[in-house]
Amino acid sequence: MTEKKIRMEGVDPVQLLGLNDANLQVLERRFDAGVIVRGDTIMLRGDQQEVDQLEKILRELIYILNRNGNLTTNDVETVIDLVAANGEPALPSGAAQSAGADDAEMLILYTKSQIIRAKTPGQREYIRRIRKNDIVFAVGPAGTGKTYLAVAMAVAALKNNEITKIVLTRPAVEAGESLGFLPGDLKEKIDPYLRPLYDALDDMIPAEKLRTYLERRVIEIAPLAYMRGRTLNNAYVILDEAQNASAMQMKMFLTRLGPNSRAIITGDVTQIDLPSKQLSGLVQIQDVLKQVEGIAFVYFDRNDVVRHRLVKDIIDAYDKYQETAKGDDGSVPEPPAGV
Repeated sequence: MTEKKIRMEGVDPVQLLGLNDANLQVLERRFDAGVIVRGDTIMLRGDQQEVDQLEKILRELIYILNRNGNLTTNDVETVIDLVAANGEPALPSGAAQSAGADDAEMLILYTKSQIIRAKTPGQREYIRRIRKNDIVFAVGPAGTGKTYLAVAMAVAALKNNEITKIVLTRPAVEAGESLGFLPGDLKEKIDPYLRPLYDALDDMIPAEKLRTYLERRVIEIAPLAYMRGRTLNNAYVILDEAQNASAMQMKMFLTRLGPNSRAIITGDVTQIDLPSKQLSGLVQIQDVLKQVEGIAFVYFDRNDVVRHRLVKDIIDAYDKYQETAKGDDGSVPEPPAGV
């Protein structure tokens, strides 16, 4: 039996513990160790391993609350999962945070509402590779921060005057709905495919400034097909959903880079929407460029998921289904007609 005390210094206990102790109840559901609150002190009592984990989790939650001014039950679940998977939270808290050079390196961008930083070992490696290489491929499941962190790195580079332009692109590949049947002109038909990129920028740049950047084409968001024939100098270029780029489109995109430009290519090879006979450029490129210096590949897994905790369970469920559904030849059967 181990006991530890944690002081809730500089934070509102109600915000830390949640409305009607909602955050505290999450901790109590996930751990057998006792969590007892007395005034501004939290007493942890139980198995040493659980107590140590709870201490890391609570110190990280205090850090998040101090930085962001709020804390949600989803934040609590995410930090618990990170500690359970990796043994450490996103960043050490308190004095250790300001002292660690490596941790400071993982801070990417400060905005008025949040601090954007690498939260998992996979994300940390991603940021290191981006800083050391001109072209980085990020491959992994949904919710691992591939696109979000890439956009944050580009915005930080723009703010630091390292580049003069950001270009964000993705293939406008139909996934169950035809472009021809969507309402509006070409721009209105394509915008839904590009919406995730707008959403990321909305989180990082004030609305009025973002509007100015878009009008002046300092930030450009366009379908991949619009990249043909261009040379992009002094730019951060991001190709999202790259699993839906053909082999020829991938080559076309990579040869757009000009002097002082960087490219980040993100995708999930388990979610390819191309016709079955067409090879994904993201699949092929891993063999084509694996020995080229200055190009790096980063692979994410379920332990890097930082969205809702159920996203990990969904990924696991699909992986298990595909394994059990495989035929003798290793193929996965098509779903029934109409599904």
